[in-house]
Amino acid sequence: MRDRSLRLFGWLYPGIGVKRWLVVAIIGALLLVNGIGRWLVAEGLHLNVNEWLDDMVDDVFSPSYLSWIFMFLGIVLIVWGIRQWMRSIVRASSVGGADRIVDTLLEMRLKDGYKIVAIGGGTGLSTLLRGLKRYTPNLTAVVTVSDDGGSSGRLQKELGVLPPGDIRNCLVALADDEALVTDLFRYRFREGEGLTGHSFGNLFLAAMTGITGNFDEAIRESSRVLNIKGRVLPSTLGVVRLCATLVDGTVVEGESNISASHAQIDRVYFEPRHAAPLPEVIAAIREADAIVLGPGSLYTSILPNFLVDRVAQEVERSSAIKMYVCNVMTQPGETDSLTASAHAAALLHNAGARVCDYVIVNEEAPSRLLEAYAEEGQVPVEADTERIAELGLTAVRARVISETVNVRHDPAKLASVVLNLLERAVAQRASFVKTAAPAVSVRASL
Repeated sequence: MRDRSLRLFGWLYPGIGVKRWLVVAIIGALLLVNGIGRWLVAEGLHLNVNEWLDDMVDDVFSPSYLSWIFMFLGIVLIVWGIRQWMRSIVRASSVGGADRIVDTLLEMRLKDGYKIVAIGGGTGLSTLLRGLKRYTPNLTAVVTVSDDGGSSGRLQKELGVLPPGDIRNCLVALADDEALVTDLFRYRFREGEGLTGHSFGNLFLAAMTGITGNFDEAIRESSRVLNIKGRVLPSTLGVVRLCATLVDGTVVEGESNISASHAQIDRVYFEPRHAAPLPEVIAAIREADAIVLGPGSLYTSILPNFLVDRVAQEVERSSAIKMYVCNVMTQPGETDSLTASAHAAALLHNAGARVCDYVIVNEEAPSRLLEAYAEEGQVPVEADTERIAELGLTAVRARVISETVNVRHDPAKLASVVLNLLERAVAQRASFVKTAAPAVSVRASL
């Protein structure tokens, strides 16, 4: 009963292309009836249908032809309104079936949503995508492929496939039936020779790579099977190894070793140095309305994407609004004691380009899990907005956290902040209004 009621209210959602045409048809019917009434009165019959409109019509219109104008307009609007209404219904039923008409109409409405490119990796990027897919299907996730630990690292060494772990997380987040796919793709084998520790999703992508012959085609086919909203692209198809130069001059090789070094990082780089980007990545950046970096591990999830040739320069040249989502908590071995401005400075320094204009920082301190995180050496990232302004960036303060088992970004809150910021930027550009405030406070609406 509840599902039926929700589906009934679904017809009232704005923008699905049904109500507007019914209104057009109703206006046409009113005009037709009014025109007929006027014609009958002109013929000597006394009807009161059009009296309420008479006070609104200027005397310059003569009843001799006003009735014919109303009848003509009424017929046109009735035919047009019913025709468009029926087209919306037929198109929706042919795509999604009669039992999913409302859902299909809503999906058709979203097709005109903003084009958003999300760059990163790990669980942070999938969190962002999970929230954004409610607003637009025009999502492109650009994902790092430098992971060398766990199941992903083993598959790369044993089968020669690019690390599929972060790709898998993004596919799951964008899947149509996320609940089922999440359980399936995150399932890890706990026994079996050679299978222990592997997730089903990683094995699925590895198998699809073997069938299709290359990794990007495997992702496309997997996206089609999962019916995802948007697309997922590896930042490069090149086999690269992430390396880091620490502040003391020490060189660390391998993503997992970088996180385990527990020393301040100066710069990260690829070995070999050059990695070619996918043409689709460059095209997506050029067409984007917004480019969102993170959230996620600064040095091992976000920055590796900017080590790919041309990516940082294309982001800098893009006319899209560019925002960096700063982590909520510091990460041991990567960002110990770094403030929000230090995160942003490291991002610009390593990317070698101005890849963001806005920095979204959390302003709501965690309340329940601070002690547990402190035991792991993690503290909330300080939102030093004044220092962010000194970098020439605009700080956006927002309440975007969720405290359940972990302290992390809430998908709905974060997506709301991103969309609000994007819509405001679009409105400012349309009206040629420039804001001078160094910091902005945004309230996420759920």
